[in-house]
Amino acid sequence: MDPAAGKFIGAGLACLGMGLAAVGVGNIFGNFLSGALRNPSAADGQFARAFIGAALAEGLGIFALVVALVLLFVA
Repeated sequence: MDPAAGKFIGAGLACLGMGLAAVGVGNIFGNFLSGALRNPSAADGQFARAFIGAALAEGLGIFALVVALVLLFVA
């Protein structure tokens, strides 16, 4: 197998993390919205935690992008 093909396969697999991060953020805010509609008085207390969870999920997506770029251009 060509070494360049292995780099492309690895980068493609690393890019799955970006898509899964988007799914995770959607899941976080979907569950937050569901809970906020059930108990509106507790929504204000949980809003900051929803943003923290979304930031962590997006951080993992950015880390997956960095890994993909390193595999393509450095390795």
